[in-house]
Amino acid sequence: MPEALFLETVEALIKQDAGWVPNKVGESLYIRPFMIATEVGLGVRPTNKATYILIATPAGAYFDPSKAVSVWISTEYVRAVQGGTGEAKCGGNYAASLVAQKAAAQEGCDQVVWIDAKERKWVEEMGGMNLYFVKGIGAEARVITPKLTGTLLPGITRDSILSVAKDLGYKTEEVMLSIDDWRDGVASGEITEIFACGTAAVVSPVGTAKSNMGTWVTGDGQPGVITMQIRNHLLAIQHGTTPDKHSWVRKVC
Repeated sequence: MPEALFLETVEALIKQDAGWVPNKVGESLYIRPFMIATEVGLGVRPTNKATYILIATPAGAYFDPSKAVSVWISTEYVRAVQGGTGEAKCGGNYAASLVAQKAAAQEGCDQVVWIDAKERKWVEEMGGMNLYFVKGIGAEARVITPKLTGTLLPGITRDSILSVAKDLGYKTEEVMLSIDDWRDGVASGEITEIFACGTAAVVSPVGTAKSNMGTWVTGDGQPGVITMQIRNHLLAIQHGTTPDKHSWVRKVC
């Protein structure tokens, strides 16, 4: 779909639904574009006709940012494989996550964390969100996220945080991080904070991680200082209370 036409549809919907835009920080009018095949017929092939639809709803943060969520690292199920749809915003990706999410709930966790399908050790995503790890404290801290390998979604919030963290003076890295790196980093104190990010989640702190290798808690299990600093700065840009250096904001009405 041409970008100009897409933006035109977004503006038209926002102008129509302007009265539904929430005013509180961390809340937004959540906009979801999608396309579905609408060609008449039965068969397994790419469709020759699709319908584009844009919907919106008032929304708050996916998780309470004042509380760190708990996660279950799934070693039984995988979200995506090389050559699949992992890096695309595909509805099937959500369907593939539901059994593992139920398993996480049975373990008393809020969300599932995915590892890679091939070596079954590299950390990829959390549920439908990207993951971030903070190593160190203060001005010398590094903000790192799993490297895009073709199975991870290159989320806009993920990309925005790489820029925001740099704006705040932190070094950023995109790396391959294993479950062992996660566990050992928390145990040694090298990994001081963890958070997830996404369109609806914005920035959500992660406290406790569980897996078949045991349970470990990052820091004191509470939202970290750098996590909340990044979250607040990103929200300030979105709400127009701090300058937008990156030309992300587009005024509609």
